Amino acid sequence: ETAAPALGWSFQSTPPPALDMGIPPPPSGGGAAHASLIKYDTPSLLTTRDAKPAKFAKAGSGKKLPPVESKMPQTEDILNAILPPREWTDEGKLWVQYVSPTPATRLDVINTQETLDQRLLARQARETGICPVREELYGQCFDELIRQVTVNCAERGLLLLRVRDEIRMTIAAYQTLYESSIAFGMRKALQAEQGKADLEARVEQLEEEKRGLEEQVLELKAKAEAIEKREGEKRAQKEAKHAEEVAYLKKTNAQLKKELEAFLAPTKK
Repeated sequence: ETAAPALGWSFQSTPPPALDMGIPPPPSGGGAAHASLIKYDTPSLLTTRDAKPAKFAKAGSGKKLPPVESKMPQTEDILNAILPPREWTDEGKLWVQYVSPTPATRLDVINTQETLDQRLLARQARETGICPVREELYGQCFDELIRQVTVNCAERGLLLLRVRDEIRMTIAAYQTLYESSIAFGMRKALQAEQGKADLEARVEQLEEEKRGLEEQVLELKAKAEAIEKREGEKRAQKEAKHAEEVAYLKKTNAQLKKELEAFLAPTKK
């Protein structure tokens, strides 16, 4: 429901809607179950571009409301500024429908509550968590309450309008923050995925290097064992040869000692 543009139409009020009056129903976006909870007046037909209705011109001014302290305009003007009229085209004719300035009775409030409950059930709104359907219906209900309060006291209605706009601004801020966090999370996930791919490539490279080093270790171990075996054999041969030489020298030494003693023995006598 956006504010109507300031077009040069003349205004022609029509009787209450009836099947034989040719007044089309306003667009509801999916049937009666999707109709607004806000109470509207009878649709009015804009027929020519000669002039524009007073209510339509003031409704097109958007949400620029005068401060509460200044001289207040008419209640209908405030209602049209708070809740802009809805418009639609049917068979080439432009229709406009303003919010109702009729005060609400206790029965109207009860009916609004019952209608809200029925539409929550009919549209299968979730009771908890984020639910666009529930948000839409409660938003319409709050707008209807603002309309009812504004009809009785414009100041309270304007104050409720500020509360509504603050709530919507807060929700929009949270939604922006949520979308930013989603985008941030996606960037981090992509970075992590890229980093994971780089790490996997690095791991594969290191594993390849590890396999190469393990092969080198096996080769060096084999060479070390061969060298140790060869050197052991050489050492054994040298030790055996050394032992033979020592044994030969000892035998020779003993023989020479014996010969020397035999040679010196007669001299001593």
